[in-house]
Amino acid sequence: MNNSDKIKSLSEKIVASLLKGEAPIDLEEFNELTEDDKEYILSSIKNKSKREERLELRKKINKQKAWETIIGKEKQSYFKPKTFWYRAIAASIVILIGIVFLLNKNEGLQIDTVVTAENNIKIGTDQAILTLDDGSEVYLEKGQVYQSGNVNSNGEEIIYLADHLETRTKDIAYNILTVPRGGQFQIKLSDGTKIWLNSESQLKYPVTFNGMENRRVELIYGEAYLDVSPSTLHQGAKFNVYNQYQEVEVLGTEFNIKAYKDETNIYTTLVEGKVLVKTNTYTSLVEDKVLVDFQDKKQHLVPGQQLNLDIQNNNLSVTTVDNTYKDISWKKGKFSFRKKTLKNIMKDLSRWYDMKVIFENKETEDKVFTGSFKKSFSIEEVMTFIKHSNSINDYYIKDKTLTIIR
Repeated sequence: MNNSDKIKSLSEKIVASLLKGEAPIDLEEFNELTEDDKEYILSSIKNKSKREERLELRKKINKQKAWETIIGKEKQSYFKPKTFWYRAIAASIVILIGIVFLLNKNEGLQIDTVVTAENNIKIGTDQAILTLDDGSEVYLEKGQVYQSGNVNSNGEEIIYLADHLETRTKDIAYNILTVPRGGQFQIKLSDGTKIWLNSESQLKYPVTFNGMENRRVELIYGEAYLDVSPSTLHQGAKFNVYNQYQEVEVLGTEFNIKAYKDETNIYTTLVEGKVLVKTNTYTSLVEDKVLVDFQDKKQHLVPGQQLNLDIQNNNLSVTTVDNTYKDISWKKGKFSFRKKTLKNIMKDLSRWYDMKVIFENKETEDKVFTGSFKKSFSIEEVMTFIKHSNSINDYYIKDKTLTIIR
């Protein structure tokens, strides 16, 4: 076999092995090649793409890193049994060069190239900013320890020590925990209540509840899941979560509140226990020109129910949720969507990956998707999953912007 035949054979072997779920190539074969041979093989794979209009963008791909991804720096398998082939390809190749292999029954092997030049979109992680009562700020991040007074943090969770009568004072000090885009964090309040905060969320709370008749915290914006310490452990003191538009009163329960600044609906989902949701009196701009004063409304919820507050029209609606998991999966390290529009899905993903999303075709925003995946997946892996559900045709990434083509 001459050198050109060897290169051609090796190129075909890479494609075939990926489709069969095997390690892409043996290192011994790689070491025998010259740098020009490596470049030729990578180019031959990429040039099979039919998308000529994006040739200029593909030139920006770091070819050396792409090649190292294909052959691997160590002898290891990128594939595990019972794993979808597109999931495996996303893990080994899509991350760097975006080559997605499609098997078409009628047309045979087809290679689609998705450009990921200058990709700066990172997977979210544990991080938050703690604002103390005096206005000073402390940055909390995974792997970093913080300790001050009755407050401890390991970089993933912040814990306030339990109240003790002898330490209580008349003045109530408040802290604010802000979770930025691309972050998540947990907090354990001094009464034992546990709260999970999602990306782009902010919570204000007392350092100690100081014998307060009602334990009260403010979800200024964002999404939070609460596991409330029962009132029976606190002399019957109720627990309240409020924001500008509503207040949730509980005795001891688990529930989720989603109240982002860029959304006109607030969702309260009850998992266990019982809550009373009360809307506040507020003024809203309707149709960008009419100011309307909305009055208080009240609604009890039982487990499995979700309350939707339309803040523009002050409408309350309650639905029964077949499975609350999709509404709280974010705290368990997963995304779970059921017949959700791509527009709303991309809002959730943009917060976790701290990215901007552009739809080139507005009609694509209304397409629905059902599926779930881990939050530890890269954005390329997630988009490959969505793409192969036929929800989108193509996409590309540049810097921190994800563009969905159609």
